[in-house]
Amino acid sequence: MPYILKQYDVITGKKVEDFLMEVVKFSEKLTLKLLKNSRITDHKNRPVQKGKLLKSGYLNVLVFEPITKGLKPLFQTEHFALFDKPSGLLVHPTIRSHKYTLLDEIRYQFGENAQLVHRIDAETSGLILVSKNGYATHVLKEMFAQKAFVKKYKALVEDELKEACLITKKISPSEGLIKLKMKTSKEGKASSTLVEPLFYNKATHQTLVEATPHTGRQHQIRVHLESIGHRIVGDPIYGLDENFVDDFLNDKIDPKQRLKVTGSSRLMLHAYYLKFTFFNITYIFCSKQEFGKN
Repeated sequence: MPYILKQYDVITGKKVEDFLMEVVKFSEKLTLKLLKNSRITDHKNRPVQKGKLLKSGYLNVLVFEPITKGLKPLFQTEHFALFDKPSGLLVHPTIRSHKYTLLDEIRYQFGENAQLVHRIDAETSGLILVSKNGYATHVLKEMFAQKAFVKKYKALVEDELKEACLITKKISPSEGLIKLKMKTSKEGKASSTLVEPLFYNKATHQTLVEATPHTGRQHQIRVHLESIGHRIVGDPIYGLDENFVDDFLNDKIDPKQRLKVTGSSRLMLHAYYLKFTFFNITYIFCSKQEFGKN
């Protein structure tokens, strides 16, 4: 249960931040973060701001308490770790989520300064890079912003893709029923994905492809592949009727129906390759998971 609501009886006359640091024994960093993110309310459920003098009653504090299920990093140094995430595992919880996520393992194993350097969708499996300290967080996130990483994915797509292609269609938010959905649009942001066929299965009429994104737009690979008529097998959002998608996102679709409509029980997208240079050492990682068998 990552997010837990705790109650603390107040000490009259103390500022809220002093109370949390001196009495509850929260660190200054955590205290300021909780106040900034409105995770502290009074006994009448009103947000408490920094500097407020406590008078009576109690405080409700929503805190993240990580748990572990034993997922170990594929590789680690003193500055970063690399996880090989299974499909179906969220990387980060929503504010009132009680679900186990990858962030649980990260904070449980490496402490509150550890951070996700980047994210992938819950149903996407594969490599996720994690920083262990503030210095590494700054450097690695800046490297991602400067496109200093080479990331490659494998995807199982519908129909036969015969030749490699570079997809450069711009991407923007969709204006339809599904708010998290993206679309290709002339008014969108510049986007580029290189797609190469690896194997065509005549029996299933599906192609295993390698996708190398040169930009980092939301759902980029999914949007680009769907835009050229090669929807990713198992994708519950793209290339489908939006009423079905809305029902899926609201947990109204059972597993059998999802399998029938999308072609798989999961999104068939896998982050399998990561290359970067850190402290003058070039690292090349490949996922150990099997992928491509639907």
